Amino acid sequence: MLASQLRSKLRSNSFALLNVCKGRKYATEVKIPVNIVEVGPRDGLQNEKGIIPVDVKVDLIEKLALAGCQNIEAGSFVSPKWIPQMAGTGEIISRVRRLPDVHYAVLVPNQKGLDGLVSVLNAHNSSPDADSVPPPSDEISIFTAATDAFAQANLNTTIAESLAKLAPVARTALDKGLRVRGYVSVVIACPYTGQVDYKKVREVAKELFQMGCYEVSLGDTVGRGTPSQIAEMLEEVKKDVPVERLAGHFHDTFGTAVANVFTALEHGVRTIDSSVGGLGGCPYSPGATGNVATEDVLYALQGSKYKVVGSEYGNGTIDLEKIMDIGWWISDKLGRESISRAGRALRAKKIRDADMAKDGKVHAKL
Repeated sequence: MLASQLRSKLRSNSFALLNVCKGRKYATEVKIPVNIVEVGPRDGLQNEKGIIPVDVKVDLIEKLALAGCQNIEAGSFVSPKWIPQMAGTGEIISRVRRLPDVHYAVLVPNQKGLDGLVSVLNAHNSSPDADSVPPPSDEISIFTAATDAFAQANLNTTIAESLAKLAPVARTALDKGLRVRGYVSVVIACPYTGQVDYKKVREVAKELFQMGCYEVSLGDTVGRGTPSQIAEMLEEVKKDVPVERLAGHFHDTFGTAVANVFTALEHGVRTIDSSVGGLGGCPYSPGATGNVATEDVLYALQGSKYKVVGSEYGNGTIDLEKIMDIGWWISDKLGRESISRAGRALRAKKIRDADMAKDGKVHAKL
């Protein structure tokens, strides 16, 4: 009888120890790194109605880097005739106080755009501080679409023609030591043709990958995608492009962007594009509220199995409070309030906490 009780107690202790060990393992488990590409200075600002001063754009980029962002889309070498908000990109990236290990990417639609960047880089390389100061940019982004109708509206060309034009641009950029990132627009729905064929998304993403793009960002440009659609699309694209080379670019038109972010991460995507303050939007999607807000993504990933990667300025991640402040700052410069849900709530709490500290009264804490 005693031996039986002893064996039972030993089993009980063993199970208890196992559970403790499991708990410790979970608590100290290494989290999955997630990269954020901050697209606010380019994709966020390019749809603004007014012209944003160069000084404001420079300040925005510098503030984002000091919040821990390591991948910032700083501008676009496109014709000011078509997108006047992107005028002065060369001056902007030259003036930014650049931090080491931060990529300041620029969008180039064609060879002329790349020539514009190369001119800026040549000027930097001939300057006295070329060896001690990081170059204005070390990365370009190229883009096309998953439907001919959208490509025709955006680029005045077909998908096939756009890819043919982008191939030598990518090759030249790579030969010059630049990183090349690709974008595919309207991967879920097209404002002209409706539901998109995911096989076409796969084909276009594969073409960009084979051109030498280190990463291909898949854009739900009109923001109509649902988690189930994102999952289906990714499963198709992963047949030809390694999932670790894919990124998610989600607009929040229907309020599903954060859910789509988690769906993409669960399917192996490890890079998410987002925009501080939820800046941006698609001009072809009435009521669109812009890119998914960086604040919303950072807030949603707290306590999860994922960890957002950032620089020392964000203590190894991207500082949510700093990003919240930047979102309100740039929104104020644009004459409106931040549309980030997390940004609005966190700012309200910050103001409330400050008021509580002043009056000394007890208030409900949220």
